[in-house]
Amino acid sequence: MTRPLKVAQFTDNYGPGSNGLMVAVQQLEGNLLDAGHEVIVVAPAAKGVNPHHGREGRTEIRLPSVRVPRLPTNVANGRHFERTIEQLATIRPDVMHVHGFGTVGALGMWAAARLRIPMMVTWHTDFDAYADHYAAVLPLLTGVLRAFARMSKGGIIDHKAMKDAEIRYEDRGRSTASLLGLCAKMLESADLVTTPSPKTVNRALQLAPNANIICVPNGVDPLPPGPPPMPRGEGPLILYAGRIAPEKGLPLLLQAFELVRAQRPDAQLMVVGDWQRYPKIKKALAAARDRLGVILPGEQKREALGAFYGMADLFAFPSQTDTQALVLHEAALAGLPIVAVDHELQLVLEPGVNGELARPTPASFASAIMRVLRADDEWRANATKRSIELASQWTVQSQADEMLRLYQLVAEGRGADLRPR
Repeated sequence: MTRPLKVAQFTDNYGPGSNGLMVAVQQLEGNLLDAGHEVIVVAPAAKGVNPHHGREGRTEIRLPSVRVPRLPTNVANGRHFERTIEQLATIRPDVMHVHGFGTVGALGMWAAARLRIPMMVTWHTDFDAYADHYAAVLPLLTGVLRAFARMSKGGIIDHKAMKDAEIRYEDRGRSTASLLGLCAKMLESADLVTTPSPKTVNRALQLAPNANIICVPNGVDPLPPGPPPMPRGEGPLILYAGRIAPEKGLPLLLQAFELVRAQRPDAQLMVVGDWQRYPKIKKALAAARDRLGVILPGEQKREALGAFYGMADLFAFPSQTDTQALVLHEAALAGLPIVAVDHELQLVLEPGVNGELARPTPASFASAIMRVLRADDEWRANATKRSIELASQWTVQSQADEMLRLYQLVAEGRGADLRPR
């Protein structure tokens, strides 16, 4: 083994609810600890699942946070930044790993510059979509701009810059543009940027053409199968599993399913996730349950999802804002064909072979679903085989090996060696 490293993980998305980014960060923590390295986690204070708590070699720094309406996570409020940097100066990490853009991400960038420690960034989020769907909470990101304003002055407070950093809801168009400019600054200042899909590489390069960016998909292993958790009907079962939020496209799926039901009255749709968090989505799903028989089993533990994938005939994915979508990999590893509308996200989808791509309209989505439902047994057998082949390229172990290699290179100041030629 190469020399042990100290890696600081900065994440704004660490609970209280489970989500793809939190799973990815905790997976990295486990990989590092298992390999004999040390991990320092910097995150907003929140209650949540924490499988590595108390493990040897792990330090956790939780920052004062606030609960934000319409966001699934707590947000660090900007307090104790200086204290945290002093703590990190004592620990002296070899690599600062920043996961996305937010108040904690800003702190990671600031700390890396102040302490002259190599910085790696993983870009998990389609920020354009985030800003669009959560425009109402953009004022709460004022702290991000203020942190950058301070950092740009080497830690000396520039009161004019901080006043200019205010984000107002009524002026969110200009503010969003400012935030995107700061995203570019973060990307270009990193020694290395990783993203989980070619789609996100392209989005990040649009923001920061000079950034050093490579694609490292998150690894996913098959979920344990299990007996069907509930009865199902005689007809085909369409499944959506994952986070249920405004940017996930659930209304599109419900409209498409209504068209599917007109052609296959015995078809069923199951939506697995916390469907009651957002009032408009809750109302639409409740109406679909009452009128179309949509099945709503609620949020499930990740290890229990294998049984739900095992019940389904296809996985329908209406989101256009995901950067990898671990649920697509889970569904593919379960052998399901996939119908999706995001033409940039094809890591585990080969149109016509193990699923279909549709336009993001109800009619197109419904037509693609029907093409899969009408497929013969030979096509379905080949689709199952291809789904498993595609998703098996990125395992938890293969990602762990690659990330540990990248940490060593960045710690040695060799991040530029990875720049795509």
